[in-house]
Amino acid sequence: MPEFPADLRTLAAEALARIAADDSGLVSNWVESGDARRWLAMVAALRAVLDPPPASMDIPLFDLET
Repeated sequence: MPEFPADLRTLAAEALARIAADDSGLVSNWVESGDARRWLAMVAALRAVLDPPPASMDIPLFDLET
């Protein structure tokens, strides 16, 4: 998968979160009831790929090389 800028990844993840929330009616109006669970699982998998990685924890506490 190509590397996307963090702001674009965040925007895409937010859009998928809105879709999955079903405020838009996508799940209830567009997805067959038998397929809804699988469809939501696919949306969750996409969100997992797009969510920006957590901030690095490799921050030194002390500068030992002085």
